[in-house]
Amino acid sequence: MSTTVLEGQAVRFPFDNSYARLPERFRARLDPTPVAAPRLLRLNAALARRLGLDPAELASPEGVAVLAGNHVPEGAEPLAAAYAGHQFGNFVPQLGDGRAILLGEVVAPDGARFDVQLKGSGPTPFSRRGDGRAALGPVLREYLVSEAMAALGLPTTRALAAVATGEEVYRETVLPGAVLTRVASSHIRVGTFAYFAARGDVEGLKVLADHAIARHYPDLVGVPDPYRALLDGVIARQAALVARWMHIGFIHGVMNTDNTSISGETIDYGPCAFMDAYDPATVFSSIDQFGRYAYGNQPRIMQWNLARLAEALLPLLGETEEAALASANEALAGFAPAFEGAYLEGLRAKIGLPGGSAGDVALAGELLKAMAENRADFTLTFRRLCGAVEGDDSARGLFADPAAFDAWAARWRARLGEAGGDPAARAAAMRAVNPAVIPRNHLVEGALAAAYAGDMGPFEALLESTARPYEDQPGADLPPAAAEEPYVTFCGT
Repeated sequence: MSTTVLEGQAVRFPFDNSYARLPERFRARLDPTPVAAPRLLRLNAALARRLGLDPAELASPEGVAVLAGNHVPEGAEPLAAAYAGHQFGNFVPQLGDGRAILLGEVVAPDGARFDVQLKGSGPTPFSRRGDGRAALGPVLREYLVSEAMAALGLPTTRALAAVATGEEVYRETVLPGAVLTRVASSHIRVGTFAYFAARGDVEGLKVLADHAIARHYPDLVGVPDPYRALLDGVIARQAALVARWMHIGFIHGVMNTDNTSISGETIDYGPCAFMDAYDPATVFSSIDQFGRYAYGNQPRIMQWNLARLAEALLPLLGETEEAALASANEALAGFAPAFEGAYLEGLRAKIGLPGGSAGDVALAGELLKAMAENRADFTLTFRRLCGAVEGDDSARGLFADPAAFDAWAARWRARLGEAGGDPAARAAAMRAVNPAVIPRNHLVEGALAAAYAGDMGPFEALLESTARPYEDQPGADLPPAAAEEPYVTFCGT
């Protein structure tokens, strides 16, 4: 089978493919591999309209054929991008899109540019003996979690569609296959820069940096030192992003440099999960045996990843090696204060004390310590604090020793009294930053198990619930029962 461009095809994409215009060594050109019996499982109509696409066209047989990789729409220039990556700290000089193909870049009605990529679309020159396919579960997990992250207000890739292929994939067992249509500001990664740096391709490095600036940091075009400014910009965005992860208890699970985007978006939802009981050492990924990417390690690992970006950019950062190293180290020194500032600002807001005194930081830290010692649920503790402002005492019941909460709450309420203000307004502000509903791991697994059995109802219900994360939804916020722990996630590759 081969993909074709249909004459008079109804589905129209406003493509303008800037990455495809870069030199050939940046990618491999190829079409997706068709599938046997494509069937639409879920279409994100709101996102389609955001991109200037017609949901009805996408849901038509012609549209589903595009979303499955069976037909290439007019204006698309399919490609698999080349990149490298540090995987669990070990450098792999060539990775690339091994099971994803970028159809092209869509320019939305407001002028914003987005990649439209098919994930699970068949083998590419970068597949490394893999089949290039995706199983149903990982596709639906990425759809669900990425859309939940968007609803939570975090920068993230998005899911446009999930399509069943009518074919089987072989992992530890035989599973039904699927294709995810993923939307991103771009798929340029730290590992993309490392790919050219490892080859000593300074020209390619400069072309890539200029492209990244024009696409993601257009205000830097023409500044005196644009490549240092690019590094500063990526550091600032990633510091803010990881702080947001920490605020919602999100654990990426596989923070390799090939999963670290230049745009500052969360990308690649493999063995990701949300923390239930608070513990900074929490790890869910089956492949993270030593806790490298544990919840509490994420800021340190992001700084490590950004150091690898700085290393890749060294040829562009100074006329001499000494000057380039000095510039890189100066930029990297900005990560810690940027992260700490964003993290502490968000933590203050979570306990109802934005701004204020230095003692607020210690107060928040004392709460986290008590939560860790008492196995208190991360999301529920902060959500119930919103009600505690107005006298609701239900948060204490989340602590193995409720007296530990009482002791902290007495100091917290004294601080609230000093700050003054209307309790109802404070509670409302806290509810705007402390979600009531997250994609709880046990609920995600239940939805995926039902989908494998042919029932998409639990998936749809969880997708609808997590689309309203800051609304109280009785029953949707329950932590897992003891029998549902410990929880382990898998890559799905």
